[in-house]
Amino acid sequence: MESDAVSRTKQSNIFRLKCSVHNYDWGIRGYDSRVARLFALNSGSIIDPDKPYAEFWMGTHDSGPSFLISATENGGSVDSDSTSLKSWVSENPNVLGYKVVEKWGADIPFLFKVLSVAKPLSIQAHPDKELAKELHMLQPKVYRDANHKPEMALAITEFEALCGFISLEELKDVLHTVPEIVEMIGDADTNRVLLLNDEDDEDDLKSALRSAFTQLMSASKSLISKAISELKRRLNSESEVRPLTAKEALVLQLEKQYPDDVGVIAAFFLNYVKLTPGEALHLGANEPHAYISGECIECMATSDNVIRAGLTPKFRDVQTLCAMLTYKQGFPEILQGVPMNPYITKYIPPFDEFEVDRCVLPGGASVVFPASPGPSIFLVAGGEGTMLHEESHRSDVISEGDVLFVPDEAEINITSEVELLIFRTGVNHKFFDTFMNGK
Repeated sequence: MESDAVSRTKQSNIFRLKCSVHNYDWGIRGYDSRVARLFALNSGSIIDPDKPYAEFWMGTHDSGPSFLISATENGGSVDSDSTSLKSWVSENPNVLGYKVVEKWGADIPFLFKVLSVAKPLSIQAHPDKELAKELHMLQPKVYRDANHKPEMALAITEFEALCGFISLEELKDVLHTVPEIVEMIGDADTNRVLLLNDEDDEDDLKSALRSAFTQLMSASKSLISKAISELKRRLNSESEVRPLTAKEALVLQLEKQYPDDVGVIAAFFLNYVKLTPGEALHLGANEPHAYISGECIECMATSDNVIRAGLTPKFRDVQTLCAMLTYKQGFPEILQGVPMNPYITKYIPPFDEFEVDRCVLPGGASVVFPASPGPSIFLVAGGEGTMLHEESHRSDVISEGDVLFVPDEAEINITSEVELLIFRTGVNHKFFDTFMNGK
């Protein structure tokens, strides 16, 4: 049990955060971007209507650090201009809880983001821990983290993505109906896939898919350009006599945005996923994916390692990506969330580092976020209300754009004035259950 003095100290360690933005080219521009609006409200910045606003980062990663906004801690002020959340947490690890410190050290194990996606991100995957360490050692300027990066995307708007490989049945249909792919991968790999069935050994299925996909992604620029040109011409012609499938329409869209890019054709190998607001998608290590459009909450282990192979002008590492993938097939799991009460829905991915709560609180209503054994970050994504820190009995007004760090074992009571939309991320509660069972 903690002493009352320690508990009061932790309650005073609830800070507003000034967070970072990334203006990647694929971001939504100007005022249409939720990232832009949140960043402007959070930092006092002015939105540039011509600038893309792609990612709003909340956490301790060096590529997008958060800073403490001046608050009172034991009678002293904290200077937001010089104190990063990372350095403060490192100096005050008690705010993380001993279980988190024992597992991950004196740092927050998750990175919290908002994404505003106007055009597709690269076809990419994130390495597991072992590969992350190896890549970081070999190419530290490219792969800056020695940590894995499992992640989850929770849709705020309608959200589209490519994720994981289609089933064997679907892949066979692609090989029968997309002759440009057969031309790129050759008859041997095509026939190898077509002769398989679901009863075959899983290793044989994965080996055939790996060979075909690697052949596609490694094709020469001239072959890629020729295949895409033929594909575009064929689909435009066929669209005059039949409706195109959703995947075919997507491929034509991708071609306009990334002409002569192998990712255009690689999209046929991947599941086309459409999330509605409140649905989530989790992505483990070594799984191919590409976000297409929409806005989402994204949470992940604290890492920025990305291995790209298509739909990007950035550095590509095709051989590493093709070698690392799991080649699991089938449609990904879509999380609907678990209702915790009438206002809070919890999204629980199969990763220790994080979980996410989505809270929609009508005007005049109140809700309690129970104390957690680990730290949390709260994002006010819309509305206005008050946040009461139960132990300190201090009440603060909160509104859209506010981001708050909350230490472990801090119960939070929130009351809305205007309907609030709040997202909270913290360490996965199942980690603490496992931790205690292992003791």
